[in-house]
Amino acid sequence: MTVPKFDFDTLALLSAVGFVGPLLASVPRLRIPAVIGELAAGLVVGKSGFNIIDVQNPTLKLLADIGFALIMFVVGTHVPVRDSAVRTALPRALARAVAVGVLAAAAGIALAGVFGTGHAAVYAVLIASSSAAVVLPVLDSLQLHGPQVLAVTAQIAIADTASIVLLPLVIDIKRAPVAALGALAVAGCAVVLFLVLRAADRRGWLKRVRKYSGRKRFALELRTNLLLLFALATLAVRTQVSIMLAGFALGLTIAAVGEPRRLARQLFGITEGFFSPLFFIWLGASLQVRELAAKPGLIVLGASLGIGAILVHSVGRLFGQPLTLAVLTSAQLGVPVAAATIGTQQHLLRAGEPSALMFGALLTIVATSIAGSLAARRLGPEPAG
Repeated sequence: MTVPKFDFDTLALLSAVGFVGPLLASVPRLRIPAVIGELAAGLVVGKSGFNIIDVQNPTLKLLADIGFALIMFVVGTHVPVRDSAVRTALPRALARAVAVGVLAAAAGIALAGVFGTGHAAVYAVLIASSSAAVVLPVLDSLQLHGPQVLAVTAQIAIADTASIVLLPLVIDIKRAPVAALGALAVAGCAVVLFLVLRAADRRGWLKRVRKYSGRKRFALELRTNLLLLFALATLAVRTQVSIMLAGFALGLTIAAVGEPRRLARQLFGITEGFFSPLFFIWLGASLQVRELAAKPGLIVLGASLGIGAILVHSVGRLFGQPLTLAVLTSAQLGVPVAAATIGTQQHLLRAGEPSALMFGALLTIVATSIAGSLAARRLGPEPAG
């Protein structure tokens, strides 16, 4: 069996097309997230375009998997689990998240019935999901603070965590019991790791290691966290659970203990500088957008998922939440990316369906961008605390 070619030519090409994301994001009027440009670049060089790169190449798939795990790790670190102000907003945020979840379940069943896909549970999780990685930077950039924004942050943390845990269970119902056991194994290891790291932090061991690492320039924090990430990913693979859960669980653990600034910078560099663009280019190259053109129903499905998510999350208005902030909670990225990735790798979704999921996610990101701008105008930046 001949292994598909993968060499420095391919790496150079992937690195070059990765600049499409930042270039599009740099245009103020467009306000396109970098990941969208990277997905688009992948479409051009992949199956839907000129088919220049082989997405089935084992080396490329391994690098993409590393990128996927790192992305979910970073998403986990964005969940504000240590913020006491966020914790005080949990009761109201939980009520809103539950209401969204109930409506999302109904919408998922309806969409699966209309389009005959049989993926009601997957659609429900997608519609109910929120993306801390998308919304929190938007709130920071717009300088939005105050009790209402804290409630939004708490709601997104709940939805983000619940959706990422549920997705591996619902995407393949037949394997749900096995996936549940694997998820428990990964979660159990993450809890043990949290207890160990917290004890080490209280004894000052972590601080001493960080000082030594900084003085010697050994990057021990990054090395240690990569070791833990790959170990949890190994456990996830062996227990037949998606590596997304391994990355997210470790991210939550580090966020709960306290992520050092140096580690955050190191993770940002290695993830955003190489592995994240490579993953999104690979994902775009794997999507079959031509199926959308051949089957207009898939376009309608994607639009329905995106618009449905926006409408369902707008129920927050009934709980006293400003409509602009309610729409902000509808932003999707990590969960639809994970669904498209798992569905593509394990052939759990129909041809073109992963592209429809990403189209729906794009609509929520557009809505979030607009809602954020309106919220900044109406609420205005408030002093924190």
